[in-house]
Amino acid sequence: MRFGLFYEHNLPRPWQQGDEQRLFTEILDQVELADRLGYGYVWQVEHHFLEEYSHSSAPEVLLGAYSQRTRDIRLGHGIIQTPPQYNHPARVAERVATLDLVSGGRVEFGTGESSSVAELGGFGLDRSDKREAWREGTRAAVRLMVEEPFTGIDGRFVKMPPRNCVPKPVQKPHPPLWLACSQRETIHLAAQSGMGALAFAFVSVSEAEQWVSDYYRTIAKECVPIGEAINPSVAIVTPLMCCPSEEEAKAKGEQGAHFFAYALAWYYAFGSHAPGRSEIWKRYLETGDAFVSFREQMMGQAPDAIRGCIGTPDQIREVLRAYEEAGVDQVIFFSQCGHNRHEDICESYDLLAREVLPEFMDRDAAAEPDRARRVAAWNADALERRSLAEPEPDPDYTIDAPMVQGATGAGLF
Repeated sequence: MRFGLFYEHNLPRPWQQGDEQRLFTEILDQVELADRLGYGYVWQVEHHFLEEYSHSSAPEVLLGAYSQRTRDIRLGHGIIQTPPQYNHPARVAERVATLDLVSGGRVEFGTGESSSVAELGGFGLDRSDKREAWREGTRAAVRLMVEEPFTGIDGRFVKMPPRNCVPKPVQKPHPPLWLACSQRETIHLAAQSGMGALAFAFVSVSEAEQWVSDYYRTIAKECVPIGEAINPSVAIVTPLMCCPSEEEAKAKGEQGAHFFAYALAWYYAFGSHAPGRSEIWKRYLETGDAFVSFREQMMGQAPDAIRGCIGTPDQIREVLRAYEEAGVDQVIFFSQCGHNRHEDICESYDLLAREVLPEFMDRDAAAEPDRARRVAAWNADALERRSLAEPEPDPDYTIDAPMVQGATGAGLF
């Protein structure tokens, strides 16, 4: 099992001058520390207009900064919103390839469609269209990274003539593909599409076991890749605060984790948001323990998933062993949430890396050769199932500059 870190850039109100800059500076330092400690991945979200919950609207800039502060950690887009209303697939391909170049081939290409009303409405995307728009935008972005030249697309959401998209990524045929998943249906879709499943939801061990079983059964039997190579992997996200005592861990990490879940539910489930005026942190404090019951009863979140990895090294080790036995490939921790302190987050990362993670990383390394053989077999079978009818290159196609078309030179520059 491998380990990553997850960043939404929580920033509860009230805000003071310089708070956003401090937040970004602290997270840069946290990621640099995580790289030195041996964490394998950092995942950066893309969200828009979700005040207090997520101030990460330009992940490509943040990941570019991480690439120059780190050496080994994988740089995960978790995710790029790939419906073209958010991001044109040519721009997605260009940004992912450029990041792959400047990082030395460390990019993980996570995709998703988003589902918050604030984002869908802000970019004019109808909820009923978002799945089809995601598929079309993702496939086009992959083709733009791989084809030389891209032979064009005449889709419902993307219409683009032939172009050769540059630069191309270091990783061939393209960086590993992932899909954000918050329910079993999208886990199944990820497997059908040959993509890693980023289970960005509070998943209990028993739920994880069911999701993993269905995912790998589908990869082996039904997968028709959306890309040119499959990426069979299931990752789950969980709160983290690792401390010498349980009382200290809960005091330093529990309120932040609960606010994270509250702010998420505010935008996706029950909130009535007034842009620039709502005070989500204040509402959370007023709600108190009632929200914990709401999560368990109305949102179906099991208590062990809500608690996650907030505890002592021994307690966290037991949780991780259970996920490992369930077949989870990567656990992604989030600690930057609510008013969790930068110093506490760094100490937690360090303690976990020293006392808990090495045994899991050793077992993962030992299992890698056998896993690589299985993935190669699945990949060959999956590519045989695919029959994508992309346009053939037109050897006579040219892009004629104005003077070739007969225009005079005056005023062209």
